[in-house]
Formats: sequence, structure tokens, C-alpha cells
Amino acid sequence: MRIPRNLLLLLMIALHFLFCTYTGEQRVRAFTGAYGINYGRVANNIPSPDKVAKLLRAAKIKNVRIYDANHSVIKAFGGTGLELVVGLPNSEVKGVSSNAGRALDWVKDNVQAFIPHTDIVGIAVGNEVLGGSDDDDDELSAALLHAVKNIHNATQKLGISDAIQITTAHSQAVFANSYPPSSCTFKESVAHLMKPLLQFFSEIRSPFCLNVYPFLAYTYNSDKININYALLGINRGVFDNKTHLHYDNLLDAQIDAAYAALEDAGYRETDVIVTETGWASHGGINEPAATKVNARTYNYNLRKRLAKRKGTPLRPNTVLKAYIFALFNENLKPGPFSEKNYGLFKADGRISYDIGFSGLSNLVSKGIMHASGVLSTNVGHMGVALTFFTFIVMNLF
Repeated sequence: MRIPRNLLLLLMIALHFLFCTYTGEQRVRAFTGAYGINYGRVANNIPSPDKVAKLLRAAKIKNVRIYDANHSVIKAFGGTGLELVVGLPNSEVKGVSSNAGRALDWVKDNVQAFIPHTDIVGIAVGNEVLGGSDDDDDELSAALLHAVKNIHNATQKLGISDAIQITTAHSQAVFANSYPPSSCTFKESVAHLMKPLLQFFSEIRSPFCLNVYPFLAYTYNSDKININYALLGINRGVFDNKTHLHYDNLLDAQIDAAYAALEDAGYRETDVIVTETGWASHGGINEPAATKVNARTYNYNLRKRLAKRKGTPLRPNTVLKAYIFALFNENLKPGPFSEKNYGLFKADGRISYDIGFSGLSNLVSKGIMHASGVLSTNVGHMGVALTFFTFIVMNLF
């Protein structure tokens, strides 16, 4: 029987898609969509990693960041389709910076050993290293660039650099100022370290990662900032006289401030990704804005804003992507009381407030998880490819 050329072409496309999906030859993007979550574990009462994986899949939150490379978490995420960014903790930055062999071993043991079964798509080297105030910061800050390079070189030697994005996240402490957004520049004290780091990231096409909290900005400037402006609610907004841009929420203004600093440093083409943002649901006596109502309002409005997949006033064509902080309340977090209460979920897996997600206890009743604890699955890419392949074959004969 002679197969029509158009059907033969479709068959070849289906086979190619099936092969690439099965063998993992598709190029992995470090952030699929626009919404992600930080899975912190500074707690002694949160669900086990396997239950967390089920919770995330039920919530359809695909992008996940952790602050280390915990093997129990990495194994639990295997075969789930969740895309994971692992972290090299600050405590290991100096050692990796001074020893390329140590960097290679770290990547072998914590990344290569688990892929492709676990979809590790990125490595975050340190967190908020630059711009800090600890006594050890100068030495740690100076080590960051070489740590980043050694980790990247390790992924190249292991043949996984095309699939693993290397980044580091910064706090707003790296900026000299951020209001109005167009005036933002990097602090002189970090500029000499930031510029070579930005140069390297531009060469490997990594984004500028920013931890940004309208909650904190409002907490320290409540006499100057409208609460609805901070909560992404209805308000008059702010006008930037230099760029003639109008901002209807503080988050967009903070992100565009980062873009302004990048442009001032000579890196206009670098994208900004928000690696942490959130709002505490409870706080101390000096944190009156940390309420459940405000936390729900911010996270609900943020989820709607990210779902629109639009940019900021300064970068309207660059889709804003953000990892929410955090998945759970963490009872062992140090610092202000608010630090323990950023979770979208409580320690027992129940929702902290309703923004459209279901808690662990609700998954069975909603039919999302079987009573045995096994999550209902969808066909995914492999199923689509097989279905497409079957359709073509059935129509050939």
C-alpha cells in the first residue's frame, strides 16, 4: 500500500515529537508559564516531600524553587513533571568558588545524578549574597562570581549546560534607590561586583533574579505608600516624570526600577524574573499590615496579574514571571514574626486563605487525589504524542 505523502509527513512529525519527549532532547526552559512557588523547609511540622509533590501537581504549580539540593525532595519530585530549581546554599559558595573540582562534584551529586527522572532545570548559586550587612559579606560577595562560573563550567563538562540555567537572586539592597523607578541604580558598594556578574549572565543568557516585597516596602513606609498600591488593588497610582509612565501597583514599579538599574549598568537586554514575592498573613506588633486579609488580597491579585502574561510599563512585551514566597508557613524561620507566616498553605497542608487552591485534605473529596493518596494523572506530552501517533496509524490502514 502506498502511503500519501502528507500522512507520511505527519507520521514523521509524530515520531520525532515522541522520540524527543521520551529521550529528553527538548531544550528545557527554566521557567514555564508565569507562576511559580518557593518551597522552603525551615520547619519541623510541614508535609513530607512526596505529599508536597502531590499538592503542587493538584494546584497546577509547575515551577518550584528550593534553597538547597535536598535529595529527599529531589527524589520525591521525580517523574512528576514539576520543574525544579535547586540551590547552592550561601555556606557553600566560597568552597565552590575556590575549587572547580568541588563544583563539579556538587553538580554530579546533586543534579546529574537525578536527571532526567527529576526535571531539574536550574541551579541558584547563593541567595541575596550581594548588598548584605553581615561581617562575612565582603569575602562571600567576592566569591560569588567564581562560584557561578565554576558551577556553569561543571554543567558544561557534564554535558547538561543546555538544560540547566545558572542564576543567583538579589534583594533590593543592591540598589541605591528605587523611587521613582527610572532613577534606580546599583549601589557603588556592589557595582564593582555586580557588573562582571551581569556580564557573565548576559553571555550565558541568564536573567536578573530579584526578590521583591511590596509588603516590606509598605511596612517601612506606610506613611508614604497607599496600601492598595502595595496590594495591587484599585488606586490612583504613581507617575514617573522621567519616563512618563504610570504605575498602578508597587510591584511593577519595583521591577521597572531593576530594569532601570540594569540599563544604567549597560545591560538593557537582560530580563528580570521575580524569584521571591509574597505577603505575610501574621506579624509582630510593628507589622500591622501582616494580616490574613492583606495576604489573601496580595496573592489573589498577583495570581490574576501573572495569569494575564503581560509585562510592566517599562517592558510591556516581556512577560512578568514570579515565584511566590512561600509554599508553607515555616515555624523555625528566624527574624521577625512575619517571616514564619508567608505560606499559601499551613503546616498541615490546609490553605492559609482562599486564592483558588485546595489543601491536602480536600484533594480526595474533589477527586483530584485517590483515597490511597495517589494523584490522578493527565496524559502530558507523552500521552499527546502517543495519541497523535495512534490517530495517524489508524488512518493509514
